[in-house]
Amino acid sequence: MLERLREDIDCVFERDPAARTRFEILTTYPGVHAVLMHRLNHGLWNLGLKWLARLLSALTRWFTGIEIHPAARIGRRFFIDHGMGVVIGETTEIGDDCTLYHGVTLGGTSWNKGKRHPTLGRDVVVGAGAKILGPITLGDGARIGSNAVVLKDVPAGATVVGVPGRIVTAAPGEKDEREERRAAMARKIGFDAYGMHREMPDPVANAINCMLDHMHVMDERLQEMCGAIKKMGAEIQEKELPEIGPCEISSAVSESGGEGTEGGEEKS
Repeated sequence: MLERLREDIDCVFERDPAARTRFEILTTYPGVHAVLMHRLNHGLWNLGLKWLARLLSALTRWFTGIEIHPAARIGRRFFIDHGMGVVIGETTEIGDDCTLYHGVTLGGTSWNKGKRHPTLGRDVVVGAGAKILGPITLGDGARIGSNAVVLKDVPAGATVVGVPGRIVTAAPGEKDEREERRAAMARKIGFDAYGMHREMPDPVANAINCMLDHMHVMDERLQEMCGAIKKMGAEIQEKELPEIGPCEISSAVSESGGEGTEGGEEKS
């Protein structure tokens, strides 16, 4: 019991740079108070003292602003930062080393009894205001952005943002077939897809990815048409696509811009 208490306090130093001493954490951190009270309430719930567990849980909610059902299963070194407005439902399961910020809801989407709340793996971080709803699973190391609404399973190591939640960063070392196809198409036209994927804002990167997908489909259709024409006996001259370098693109843009400027001067 003392070891668990020490772990719950020490993990705050790793995740909150504002923490200074163990005494300060133990006396002024509502997230720590809520977790420690839940350890007690969960034990009472398992002993069959369900009403007492619910009563103490309600009192904890009044004092901390954090609502954790006594039946929820929470792993070791669990940290709720700030904490106000956090709601954790009855059938929620949380693995070790997870972190939740204020306004997070781990809720259900059904009134039926049974498993209806999320399951979080190890080392999951859920940003402020995020809503994780239903009996879904968040894999180990998953990251949920602030105010995201997640209704589907999230693979290990993935990052989810938006409403509804969408995966913007796949698990480390994993690439789906579409990403490989985009990279191949980008290399074919002399475009650095990798530089755009990580660095550009999401709307721009999404537009670039859609363009690459469209180009891939058009390329496949042209190849099919050429193959059909060849079968009919016609000859098609094979040509390689010219390489497009950044210097050529910038020079083309500057030339077009120069023409527009000259035209504007003539009109004025």
